Amino acid sequence: MNLIQDLQDRNLIQDIMPGTAEQLNKEMTSAYIGFDPTADSLHVGSLLPITLLMRLQRAGHKPIALVGGATGMVGDPSGKSAERNLLDEASLAKNVAGIKAQLEKFLDFDPSKANKALMTNNYDWFKAISFIDFLRDTGKHITVNYMMAKESVKKRIEGDAGISYTEFAYQLMQGYDFYWLYNNLNCKLQFGGSDQWGNMTTGTELIRRKSGGEAFVFTCPLITKADGGKFGKTESGNVWLDANRTTPYQFYQFWLNASDADAVKWIKIFTFLDQVAIEEITAAHNQNPAARLLQKTLAKEVTTFVHGEDEYQKAIETTEKLFVNANAPAETLSADDLENMEGVQKINFEKSKIESGIDIVSFLADTTIFPSKGEAKKMIQGGGLSINRNKVDGLQVNIDNSLLLHDKYILVQKGKKNYYLVICD
Repeated sequence: MNLIQDLQDRNLIQDIMPGTAEQLNKEMTSAYIGFDPTADSLHVGSLLPITLLMRLQRAGHKPIALVGGATGMVGDPSGKSAERNLLDEASLAKNVAGIKAQLEKFLDFDPSKANKALMTNNYDWFKAISFIDFLRDTGKHITVNYMMAKESVKKRIEGDAGISYTEFAYQLMQGYDFYWLYNNLNCKLQFGGSDQWGNMTTGTELIRRKSGGEAFVFTCPLITKADGGKFGKTESGNVWLDANRTTPYQFYQFWLNASDADAVKWIKIFTFLDQVAIEEITAAHNQNPAARLLQKTLAKEVTTFVHGEDEYQKAIETTEKLFVNANAPAETLSADDLENMEGVQKINFEKSKIESGIDIVSFLADTTIFPSKGEAKKMIQGGGLSINRNKVDGLQVNIDNSLLLHDKYILVQKGKKNYYLVICD
């Protein structure tokens, strides 16, 4: 398989260093991509680098997943308008462990295979390097002029917030990662988002100056949404790969709700369907857009990929109950129907509070469906809240026993897509 051609067909290459394709065609090549440990779970924004590593491995090359335990303590200025909060060592260790567990689901670490995946943490080599040693042995090879010419640095220097020395040094640290991997693991290729080009080429420059070697990089376009919104964000926040943070049902809905313009791009990026299959699906979709074949295929492929076939089927069942039969009264749903709505957030609530009656705003705040009474009021006044599939018309509604389904449940809909099952015991 011609990896570079496949990536180009999927519109996954933005910038590529000359000689990269030749290197991949010449020999099994070790290549890496970095993951930022800002949380103990990756999110859908990480699916692109994950699938890139998988495509690399399937093409016979050796993938290296680098978790930035050290650089996570510093912060990358690329694409940022202000300096982010730095994490302590304990938080980073927790996050690194969570990310490692997730990556092991997608990459083949079988030690018997020549191109087995590797996982590294740059804290392992940075922790032994003193500040003086780093300045003497690495800093002297890269001029300030070279570093300031990078777009990510220029934007911050010219902006109101400026840039701290800590973030300024990030470029040098990431460059050293590549140098270390080149010398210790024979890693000759790095890839990442287009905003990382400056940091990545600093690595190739260090390798050239310190080791006299040759290394390569390529970047992918940043994932965008047709409506200008941020990819991977919903009303509820990030779409996580961890099922405890984002349920498989919610995950499925994220992809199912993609616009036509986004779905036609994302099915190339996030699935392993070949080009012929994608073209056939796209053509069938265009003949009957209302059937949403693109979105359904995209949601199926990605949900199955991340969460497995069983969770995908559960997401389908829940979608049927909530949306396909949305006009059916909530009272027609059995207790099993309600309990088995996989992915709908379940909230336990004291039945005694319902028995004595509680106003709708307090109920929504106390169940944490809304973070505050103010936000609950705003949603109600905007007509965006339903109880048991009946729209709430005003703030005077009282929640009491009469609203309990099967003497136990209350089904709350927040906005168009967010469902909660309040279980009153």
